[in-house]
Amino acid sequence: MKLRKLFPLMIAVPLLFSACGGQGNSGGASPKPEGAGESKPEQTQTVKVGIAQLVEHPSLDAIREGFLAALKDNGYEDGKNMELDYQNAQNEPPNNLSIAQKMAGDKKDLILSIATSTSQAIVQQVKDTPVLFAGVSDPLGAKLISNMDKPGGNVSGSADYNPEAIVKLMDFIAAEFPDVKTVGSVVNEGEPNSVVMIDKAEEALKKHDIKLIRRAATNTSEVKQAAESLVGNADAIFIALDNTVVSAADAIIQVANDKKIPFFSSDRDTVEKGAIATYGFKYYDHGYQAGEMAVEILKNGANPGDMKVTLPDKLDLIINVEAAKNQGVEITDSMRNKVQDKNNILNDSK
Repeated sequence: MKLRKLFPLMIAVPLLFSACGGQGNSGGASPKPEGAGESKPEQTQTVKVGIAQLVEHPSLDAIREGFLAALKDNGYEDGKNMELDYQNAQNEPPNNLSIAQKMAGDKKDLILSIATSTSQAIVQQVKDTPVLFAGVSDPLGAKLISNMDKPGGNVSGSADYNPEAIVKLMDFIAAEFPDVKTVGSVVNEGEPNSVVMIDKAEEALKKHDIKLIRRAATNTSEVKQAAESLVGNADAIFIALDNTVVSAADAIIQVANDKKIPFFSSDRDTVEKGAIATYGFKYYDHGYQAGEMAVEILKNGANPGDMKVTLPDKLDLIINVEAAKNQGVEITDSMRNKVQDKNNILNDSK
């Protein structure tokens, strides 16, 4: 990386090194510093970092925030020693391509792509810059990489889908909601990550003799109508990590509350907004994980192709008690006992 080129000069001219080091660490300290009392050298070379994001919604925004926090904790801060270029495609596929082409031409030091379709565009266009992805459920199926342990090339990242989370949630529904015989799902079939997860949910539900039915929504304006079409046809509603659908989760929550239909989601943020439950993790932590990978690349010259793709490993049942009440569901002791960290029982007056 460019930073390495400074080292010989800094060794040869100690007075210059002393002057740079005396400015302090403007980027903040790491949450888990290595070696108490040791000060990290300030990053004196400005790095160019691009972030390409599909659309604004809580999960993807939290990924970006966690990523930037990890960089800041390790000495990289926008406006000081980092030049940040954040681009949002506003859920428009043509925008993904134009953003990817622009970033490829800008010769960034590193690019983070958030969500599957955005990552596909970045990986197709950017060949000579380190690329990390996040918010991607199936990087193999999306053809971003060919191997999870050793991706090769210039790409690696953090996948946000642990298949076990879907299985656990479907098992939870089967065990705690015996009257549910059909689960309806709103899905954008154009999002590969969503299709993979819905297929996994369908497979898991079959083992409990529960049927899954799908309703298509190609954009956010179609989500409410798709959810309404499930009324009378499904005993519960489930959505995957589908950027189109999650962006319009409020519409599904409204239908679920009005019609007293239990609503489950694959992401914590939607549960916090009004779904009953999920098995999940914090997307901020997911982004922070990707940020730590970025630090290894920017500071230590790591090769993305040699970096193993990370997966969420802290799965826990998350329940929203108030949301359950709004949908006519009582959270039982049996449900509560399945939650490992009681802080994951949200909006609980008990």
